[in-house]
Amino acid sequence: MNRNEARQKAEALVEKMTVVEAASQLRYDAPAIEHLGVPAYNWWNEALHGVARGGVATSFPQAIAMAATFDRDQVQKMGDVSATEGRAKYNASTALDDRDIYKGLTFWTPNINIFRDPRWGRGHETYGEDPFLTAELGKSCIRGLQGDGETMKSAACAKHFAVHSGPEGLRHSFNVDIDRRSMEETYLPAFQAAVQEAHVEAVMGAYNAVNGAPCNGSKELLQGILRGEWGFEGHVVSDCWAINDFHEFHKVTDTPAESTAMALNAGCDLNCGCSYRCLITALMQGMVKEADIRRAAVRLFTTRYLLGIMGEGSEYDSIPFEAVECPAHLAAAREAAQRSCVLLDNKGILPLDKTRLKTVGVIGPNANSREALVGNYHGTSSRYITVLEGIQDELGEDVRVLYAQGCHLFKDTTEPLAQAGDRISEAVQVANHSDVTVLVLGLDATLEGEQGDTGNADASGDKLGLLLPECQRKLADAVLATGKPVILCLMAGSAIDVSEISDRAAATVLLWYPGARGGRTAADILFGNVSPSGKLPVTFYHNGDLEKMPAFTDYSMENRTYKFMDFAPLYPFGYGLTYGDVNVLSAQRREEADRVIITAQVENRAARATEDVLQVYVQNEGSPLAPRNPRLCGFQRFACAPGEQKTVEISVPAAQLRVVDETGSRISDGTPVFYVGLGQPDARTEELTGKKSIKL
Repeated sequence: MNRNEARQKAEALVEKMTVVEAASQLRYDAPAIEHLGVPAYNWWNEALHGVARGGVATSFPQAIAMAATFDRDQVQKMGDVSATEGRAKYNASTALDDRDIYKGLTFWTPNINIFRDPRWGRGHETYGEDPFLTAELGKSCIRGLQGDGETMKSAACAKHFAVHSGPEGLRHSFNVDIDRRSMEETYLPAFQAAVQEAHVEAVMGAYNAVNGAPCNGSKELLQGILRGEWGFEGHVVSDCWAINDFHEFHKVTDTPAESTAMALNAGCDLNCGCSYRCLITALMQGMVKEADIRRAAVRLFTTRYLLGIMGEGSEYDSIPFEAVECPAHLAAAREAAQRSCVLLDNKGILPLDKTRLKTVGVIGPNANSREALVGNYHGTSSRYITVLEGIQDELGEDVRVLYAQGCHLFKDTTEPLAQAGDRISEAVQVANHSDVTVLVLGLDATLEGEQGDTGNADASGDKLGLLLPECQRKLADAVLATGKPVILCLMAGSAIDVSEISDRAAATVLLWYPGARGGRTAADILFGNVSPSGKLPVTFYHNGDLEKMPAFTDYSMENRTYKFMDFAPLYPFGYGLTYGDVNVLSAQRREEADRVIITAQVENRAARATEDVLQVYVQNEGSPLAPRNPRLCGFQRFACAPGEQKTVEISVPAAQLRVVDETGSRISDGTPVFYVGLGQPDARTEELTGKKSIKL
């Protein structure tokens, strides 16, 4: 069914409703209208990295880890698996007339906000700091979720529109004053691509205000830009209870009815929350029109008809419950995790040769942690494999594995100081009796995440700095002081300054939040079953670099992200080592009418197979409007066997060669110069890899 047919059916149905019935359908927990044959429907569902909160589902790596794959196909596969399992669950639930929350086919995914500041606790839900990478992977996720069948497989939702990335503690009252150039250059491109290229079915408004107007009540955002400039045809949903913020925190209205009217009149069709229970009151007081209520209802029923859930059936009705966590889906999640791990440093110790080991120590608060596997907005797994368990399974009975927790994740508040010291003492004993120690440190969603969901109440989910908690740093010092080789495995969803540890460690591997069975992936990487090939989708800064950035509440980009910084990072955006030795031998450019084709010859000179990511950056030389540093404009993951040479081709659309002027218009200015390599064309990348990009 195409959109015109679905809209016509929706219009005919809504016309039969009373205005009270139509208004009831604008709530996320829409009730049944029995005399019209309309079943109840709960719009609230999540699928950030697999179906979330709705019981057992395949658990993929967290979104920031998926971004580290630099792999469109992998992200699209994740979306497709989520849609398949969502359909399987929906089919089974509705057969029992269970239409409760987290049972529907409208997934409020992906989060395509820009991870502009490393302190933002919710940044690990995103695809990183770069608008182009975020747009490309966001489109892939949407296409995977929505499918290309006769019926929409599930409905994706791009969130949070717009200009939203912390601070979490202020999000319900915060106003972002920002110019149109910054919006167009950084904060809007991924949303525009989601709407115009991936045809996302829904857009969710953000909690914050932009230039004085709460996002869910902003006519500039929802009417002027989203529907006016971009031609969006789907529906808009509020973030949960965000409309209440209009009168409670933003103070732009006085009553719930006024807030409801402001949101509906701006173009917010669906309310996650309770505000739209005031719609009829607002109608009776003349603040909204019946036609606007019906228009929103038509948009929502258009989505339901496109999903084939209004009684007409679809090709997805036969997906069985057994599709959930099936072997093919678990294999896809494992492959994604393998491609997401980033090898930050290797002084020659990796991969480990288990035939030469007798005892391996595994130490750290995240070594045996399930929480550190899954991040946030996750489903339930039928099995969890921690890093400790993954190493134990890999080594079997042949190698002894010793374990010590070493310390708690962030502070020892429930035990005497002496007992905390005993934990470190045990860790030192483990290291002393091991040939090599795997030290598993980092964070989890109790330290970085969404306001209200985390344990660091002092920062509401955001980070105050970039160092690991003090207890973890003390543990690392003690283990490193043994003189035994130590491999640091970092589990986190954001930039962490681990320089004091990594400088002394034999290797450093970033595992992110790798999914429920991510410990198996950790073992795959450590023991060379696969080569690491992930690339950083965010810049890793030194902790002191925070002083060079604008205040967290300042959304200007000066000295933020790789495009605008004027200092050397700890680890650059786009950086990641492998067990291979891939080199770009040559590169050429070919001009076409609407694009530039970049062709590169690559070679793996190592005896180990690997995957890698060819990256193309562009700088508009001579243009005062260009960002300070070259920006990503193309990328392609590829596999390379030992000694293999191959050709990799990347198409760069002409739109990526334009810069943004003060009015927010994209214009051609300066001379586009390309840099082709396996990372950024910056001095720090060259220092870490020993390889330079080719300038074209």
